[in-house]
Amino acid sequence: MDELWKKVLKSQFIASIEMLSEAISACPDELWQAKLWDDLTAPPGFSDFWYVTYHALFWLDLYLSGTAEGFTPPAPFDLNELEPQGVLPEKVFTKDELLAYLDHCRLECSRILDTFTDEKAHQDCEFPWSNWKISYAELLLDNMRHVQEHGAQLHMFLGQQKGINARWVSRT
Repeated sequence: MDELWKKVLKSQFIASIEMLSEAISACPDELWQAKLWDDLTAPPGFSDFWYVTYHALFWLDLYLSGTAEGFTPPAPFDLNELEPQGVLPEKVFTKDELLAYLDHCRLECSRILDTFTDEKAHQDCEFPWSNWKISYAELLLDNMRHVQEHGAQLHMFLGQQKGINARWVSRT
């Protein structure tokens, strides 16, 4: 893989993860379990700040692996996020637990992109819950967009509730 594109992809992906990290770190305790939005169609808890954070990290971790087969998140996390009917974790994860998970994902992302090859980029990825096949390169970009989406939601919520402004991380 072209070294410039590898460097750019890593820089932008890690910048997205850093912005998510900043949202998690900036969240005051009184908003940790607050709802980001009212969703009458979703079960209670699925729009809570902590859960949106966990959701973003779980899928970041899973999609970095490129396959659901054999995927296991680090303790204390489990595979409940894969349940089609939607199952909240048995407990509210703490900020420290989710920041540790983010560190795990950041290191994994960095490791993957440091050793990224054309062969890996072209590898087909399929997941049992989707009806599409996607290259690993495109999966990484989709994954980065998902991290950005939820990081932006969290930052917007913090801005609306407490006037906490997000610092833009342009690259790492």
